[in-house]
Amino acid sequence: MPPATPEPPVIELLTRPGCHLCDAARHTVAQVCAEFGVPYTELNIELYPQLLQRHATEIPVLRIDGQAKDFWRINPKRMRKLIAARMP
Repeated sequence: MPPATPEPPVIELLTRPGCHLCDAARHTVAQVCAEFGVPYTELNIELYPQLLQRHATEIPVLRIDGQAKDFWRINPKRMRKLIAARMP
């Protein structure tokens, strides 16, 4: 049996409606994820009370595998390093 291939990272962008920083983050995350061929999920924190309580003042938030890695302004260089370190 061949060795198991690690799963690609789970990328999430936490946003809220009307957030101008979220618009820029959405562009950055979409671009970097496309470079690696990995999908991402955008979550509106207003629909998730626990996320809203935890991240209300940090939006947008980049989460990789459930851990917050960046917020307010998503750094594409840092994001690339984080994803590359997790790629199978």
